[in-house]
Amino acid sequence: MLIHRDKTASPVVVSYPAVTGTYTIDPVHSTIGFSVRHAMVSNVRGRFERFEGLLKLDGAEPSHSEAYVSVQTDSLDTGVADRDAHLAGPDFFDSATYPLMAFRSTGITPLGDDEFQLLGTLRIKDVELPLTVGITFGGAGSDAFGHHRVGFDGRATLRRSDWGLAWNTPLDTGGVLVGDKVTLALDISAVRADQDAAA
Repeated sequence: MLIHRDKTASPVVVSYPAVTGTYTIDPVHSTIGFSVRHAMVSNVRGRFERFEGLLKLDGAEPSHSEAYVSVQTDSLDTGVADRDAHLAGPDFFDSATYPLMAFRSTGITPLGDDEFQLLGTLRIKDVELPLTVGITFGGAGSDAFGHHRVGFDGRATLRRSDWGLAWNTPLDTGGVLVGDKVTLALDISAVRADQDAAA
């Protein structure tokens, strides 16, 4: 069950029994995006085009839920082909050697108001470190084809240098070309995989 908190009222417990099940992330209707500071004055934004994921959701006990996401590191798109090739190369992701990065959940904490803290580990190249993702439950329901879907938004901040993505170059005016802090933005739509068996 999910707990909704209102600052002016006592917590109200709401049950979402239909959410319980196993889901696969729909990459066509989902986005894994990122932004990073560029030249100390603006942000470069991009997204990964190829990824997959599995969600095991427990609507009665959200803390029992699990999530796994795998991303192909050479599928990033920032709108500039030369920059994308550099990011996929040895200075950053080294996609030829490490084609995948992966997130695996280790725990989920309900915060109220459909918000959760998703704890897990993120593996990039040969480095695996803890990462916390703030998650907001967007809703659940059937689409036009009768598939049961759930939606989530997620946000996380990390320092790329912690995962060995430390390349940079100094600017004549001071500072560096690429910021160390990276913001991840997730918009996830997932389809229930065990729908027929549960019907």
